[in-house]
Amino acid sequence: MRVITGSARGRRLGELKGMETRPTTDKVKESIFNCIQFDVENARVLDLFAGTGQLGIEALSRGAKSALFVDKRADAVKLVRENLALCRLEENAQVICGDSVAALGAQRQKFDIIFLDPPYGSGLLEQAMEKIASFDILSPHGIMVAESALDQALPALPAPYSLYREYRYGKIKVTIYHRAGEEEA
Repeated sequence: MRVITGSARGRRLGELKGMETRPTTDKVKESIFNCIQFDVENARVLDLFAGTGQLGIEALSRGAKSALFVDKRADAVKLVRENLALCRLEENAQVICGDSVAALGAQRQKFDIIFLDPPYGSGLLEQAMEKIASFDILSPHGIMVAESALDQALPALPAPYSLYREYRYGKIKVTIYHRAGEEEA
């Protein structure tokens, strides 16, 4: 697992031991960032269910303004901090140890990009998506990237949120949602 491009290009990130965390593969990560490449610079990013922090770190490396990482596992939070330090990106990052879905309700800011990659089949993805829409923490013209199992049906979200595209990579599905701007709502 490495940072693909930007200021931390080529840095190898630490990984969590065991099978509890399933990091996004480099191929899928590269595809995600190809889809959102023009939206990353100066973006405020939320990496929910952060795991190793690789999606938020990739965004920071590519010029995102800030990133908030949330994970409930203490070992994951420790590793995110270590990976941020390794990449020298900790200045624009905040890391929270706590329940990811509960953390959504505490947010007082809006994010330009939200990454969602919880454990597959846990029901957490659907809960997080619904909370994001109800709390409306995605900024106008913002992007939500949800990674799931290929066969997982994701909920329809109310306006101003809409499904933009789905991509399939073997047994993995990446679904991108957009939030309409105020003039479109």
